[in-house]
Amino acid sequence: MKKERIIRPPRLKPGDTVSLVAPAGPFEHKRDFFDRGVDLLETIGFNVKIPDGLFEQKGYLAGRDEHRAELLTGAFKDPAVRAVFCVRGGFGSARILSLLDFDELAADPKIIVGFSDITVLLVAFYQRSGIVTFHGPLVTTFGQGSRRTKDSLVRALTSDQPIVLSPSKPVVLCPGYAKGPVLGGNLTNICHLTGTPYEPDLKGALLLLEDCGEAPYRIDRMLCHLRLGGRLQDIAGVIVGSFVECGDLQTIYDIIVDNLADREIPVLAGFEIGHDRENMTIPIGLTAVLDTESGLLSFAGPATSL
Repeated sequence: MKKERIIRPPRLKPGDTVSLVAPAGPFEHKRDFFDRGVDLLETIGFNVKIPDGLFEQKGYLAGRDEHRAELLTGAFKDPAVRAVFCVRGGFGSARILSLLDFDELAADPKIIVGFSDITVLLVAFYQRSGIVTFHGPLVTTFGQGSRRTKDSLVRALTSDQPIVLSPSKPVVLCPGYAKGPVLGGNLTNICHLTGTPYEPDLKGALLLLEDCGEAPYRIDRMLCHLRLGGRLQDIAGVIVGSFVECGDLQTIYDIIVDNLADREIPVLAGFEIGHDRENMTIPIGLTAVLDTESGLLSFAGPATSL
């Protein structure tokens, strides 16, 4: 059940300690990308904590479920740590959800950042504790990201100004204006959370969608599943991010609109959010306004607190 109170975690300052966690897949094969991401975080001015056991591997997972859950819990319970950065996606975040005590983790609210498989954690943290989370670069993708990607992350986590996002090339799929909390992220993972105690309550929400490497028919199947389950019935609007290596983009757009055929809600595509070099950081759980006429997604206030 979603907490009634929305908690914005304290914003980061130069010199703050940030801890790295690997709740999903291993990353030894991405070690160069990992090192570049760590270097960039340190260049920004953060003290990066690399906990013992971060490099564990068990097949396609970064260690046993209990181990990954313990590292994440340890980062949140460490009073010196002010933010938690996820290293890699892949798969595995869903496996540790039942091992996390969200009330305990919310006792000292912290920033948590990631995307892809980490979508599972972002929406679960918000749904269970009311903590605003951040859909943004992974450590292994941060070093490869554009300057805009870096600037967007820093602004979201350190600024006291409201976030305003706009696609470089906006595509209005359905015109309109809507206000609501931004929820969602990776379509595959949102779909797989459906029917679990951790799925996001999408009523009145601006639904964020992105994915990678999924054929158009799979995108259609997942959206159809959400539609038939009633999960699209009460959403306020749709924010369409990147669909990388998913086939013809117009086909993807047509599929999205087709699955919303009975709804007259704003749908704006072209946002640089997801599996691409440009990956803007967006708060999950924070209220925003989606206006297709201006091409803007404008948040009601800063994503963090003092």
